[in-house]
Amino acid sequence: MVIKNLENKIKLVTILCCCFLLGCILICIASIWTARGMVADAHRKVYVLDGNVPILVRQTTMEETLDVEAKSHVEMFHHLFFTLAPDDKYIRYTMEKAMYLVDETGLAQYNTLKEKGFYSNIMGTSAVFSIFCDSIKFDREKMEFTYYGRQRIERRSSILMRKLVTAGQLKRVPRTENNPHGLLIVNWRTLLNKDIEQKTKNSY
Repeated sequence: MVIKNLENKIKLVTILCCCFLLGCILICIASIWTARGMVADAHRKVYVLDGNVPILVRQTTMEETLDVEAKSHVEMFHHLFFTLAPDDKYIRYTMEKAMYLVDETGLAQYNTLKEKGFYSNIMGTSAVFSIFCDSIKFDREKMEFTYYGRQRIERRSSILMRKLVTAGQLKRVPRTENNPHGLLIVNWRTLLNKDIEQKTKNSY
C-alpha cells in the first residue's frame, strides 16, 4: 500500500515537472518570438529631427506602396516624354531622363518621331507641348497600367488639345538615382491619340 502511494506520488511529480518544463519552453519561445518582432518593428522606425522636435517616421515596404509608386512612375515618364519645348537641348535632356524609365519600346517611339522630323518641326514652329494626367488604372496582379491624359499643343496661331491613352506593363528593377521607383515600363504602346479641340489664338 505504501509502495503504491509512493509510485503514484512519483508519477504525479513527474507529470508536474514535465508540464512545468513544457510551460517554460513555450514561454521562452513566445518571449523570443515577441522580442524579435519588437526589434524588427523598431528597426522600421526612424526619428527625423525637425528643428529640435523629433518626428517618428515609419519605414514601409514596396508591397505597401506599390500602387502609389507605380502610378507615380507612369506619370513621371509621360510628363518627361510628352512635355516638349522648342529647345533641342531641353528635348534631349527630357528624353534621356525618360529612357531610364522605359524599355526599348519607348526608345523605338522616340526614334520614329525623330526620323519623321517631329522634334525639328517643334523647333521650327515654336510649339510648346504639355501633358495633363486625367487618371491611371493599375492592375497590381498583372502589373499592367493604362494612362489617360490630355496633351496641349500651343503654336503661334492656335491651341490644340489632344486625347492620349497609352498602356503597358511594369517590371521591377533595382532602384537607382535615375529610376527612384525601381520600376521599368515594358511593352509601352499608344492606344489613342486624337484631336478633341482646337482654338485660334487672338492676334493683336
